[in-house]
Amino acid sequence: MDGNGRWAQAQGKRRVTGHKAGVESVRAVVKGARKAGVKALTLFAFSSENWQRPEKEVSVLMDLFMYVLTREVKRLHKNNICFQVIGDVSRFSDKLQKSIKKSEQLTANNDGLILSIAANYGGRWDIANAAKILASQVKNSEISLEDIDEKLLHSQTCLAELPALDLLIRTGGDYRISNFLLWQAAYAELYFTDILWPDFDEEQFEKAIDVFDQRERRYGQTGEQVKQAKE
Repeated sequence: MDGNGRWAQAQGKRRVTGHKAGVESVRAVVKGARKAGVKALTLFAFSSENWQRPEKEVSVLMDLFMYVLTREVKRLHKNNICFQVIGDVSRFSDKLQKSIKKSEQLTANNDGLILSIAANYGGRWDIANAAKILASQVKNSEISLEDIDEKLLHSQTCLAELPALDLLIRTGGDYRISNFLLWQAAYAELYFTDILWPDFDEEQFEKAIDVFDQRERRYGQTGEQVKQAKE
C-alpha cells in the first residue's frame, strides 16, 4: 500500500494526512475483495524497514494502527471477517500488542474473508524465522535434518494455513515487491500501478482482478498443457 506520503505532499499536506487517507482505501479494497469472492487478503501496513522513517511519522503510524484496531475491527467483525496480524509484534508497545490480541480473539471464529495485516514484517524475516523454528526442532530431536523440505519450511512461515498467494498488487509506481511475502510470492502474478494508495479505490481493485483473470498461469508447464487440462 505505497504512496500515502507522496499523495499528501503533492497536495501540500503533511505525510500523516496521506496515511489517514489510506485507511479509506483499505475499506474500499476489503469491500472489493469480499465482492470478488477473495478468500484471503493481506495488506502490507508496516515493514521491518519502516522503523528507519522519521520518528514522528513512525509514532503517527503506531497511533493510527491503534485507532484502526479499536474502531475498524468492530466493523470487520460485524461483516464476518477474520482479522490477524503477521510479523514480529514484539517490538510494538504492550498496549498495542494487547489490542492486536484482543482484535484477533474477537474475530477468530468468523468464517468470511481472512484479512491479514503485515506489521513489522519482512519476507526475509519470515523465511529466517521459519528456518530458526526448524533448527530448534532438529536440535530437540523432534525432527531430523532429512525431514526438512520445501513443504515443511512452508508450514512454519506466516500464512501457511491460507491458500497459495495468487496476486500481489503494488501501488505507487515502484516496480519491486520490497521484501513482502517473498516465499509466498514464488508463483504469484504481479500487478504494478502508478496509482498512489489513497487513490486506489474499489474500481482500481476490480481492474487489478480483471487483469489477473486474463493471465495464463503455467506453473512450469507449456501453454498447450494448461489448455488441455482445462478442456
